[in-house]
Amino acid sequence: MVYGALDIGGTKIAGALVDTEGRVVARSQRPTPARDSAEALMAAVTSVLDELADRPEWAALACLGIGSAGPVNTFAGTVSPVNIPAWRSFPLVEWVRSHPAVPAGIEPVLIGDAVAMTAAEHWIGAARNAANALCMVVSTGVGGGLVLGGAVHAGTTGNAGHIGHITVDQNGPVCPCGARGCVERYASGTAIAAHALESGWTPPAGLPATAREVGTSARAGDPAALAAFDRAGRALAAAVAATAALVELDLVVVGGGVSQAGDVLFAPLRRHLASYAVLDFTRDVPVVPAALALDAGLIGAAAAGLSRAGEGAGSRATL
Repeated sequence: MVYGALDIGGTKIAGALVDTEGRVVARSQRPTPARDSAEALMAAVTSVLDELADRPEWAALACLGIGSAGPVNTFAGTVSPVNIPAWRSFPLVEWVRSHPAVPAGIEPVLIGDAVAMTAAEHWIGAARNAANALCMVVSTGVGGGLVLGGAVHAGTTGNAGHIGHITVDQNGPVCPCGARGCVERYASGTAIAAHALESGWTPPAGLPATAREVGTSARAGDPAALAAFDRAGRALAAAVAATAALVELDLVVVGGGVSQAGDVLFAPLRRHLASYAVLDFTRDVPVVPAALALDAGLIGAAAAGLSRAGEGAGSRATL
């Protein structure tokens, strides 16, 4: 038995087959044509599904979960990712269900990508023993999900915990979502690279101006690069402190591509959190890296499909 998974973000469209222990046994990936048409985007999804369906393990498919950049609408099966303009209320579940290789009786289950990461970390990762946790994805965008009372809390539409669109500066820049001063405008990989460039940082010769390269420069002591990560850490800390005040957290887990920068991100995040989270019940919440690295979205999407299929991943995968 295997569980199918799709993980759709602003940078990549990935798919996997996951076994009953949460291990990825097959994988496929394509770049996201984020500025192209809806049809071009769906062609990339179809290509990933085609490749997975060619694997012999596909014959044992028990369920199929989809984690997508949000907002999503789990009831309608639609997605409107902020960083993918051509998809607005796009019927992703219907398109995936209609793929000729998806067996009859398999109903794709849609959740937000950060909720998927949360489900994965709570199932077999860093939040496995946490009753109340915030899990964040810091990547092309910034997303999040909540574990409350020992179960993943997805909310009515599947968007609960979307920390990237908490306002941390009322007079801040306008976010693509339409609000001002969102966390994502300070802490996403895109925002980190843009701020570093504006501050005089230049990428190493021949390399792109990405958060990864900013992180490399920050580790080497570049002041503009360090300042960009400090700014990101401050925004994340403000949002984490606000979340802790609302729901009381035992743990914060941070994953996504930008988290691979390590202490360049975690050190300012923890430092600023100490100054924002000052109430007794918010103070000293541990902040740890995700255990599943870049596989979390896929494993979590599989967990979502498994949960709805009524199989036995246990209460940790319950949405």
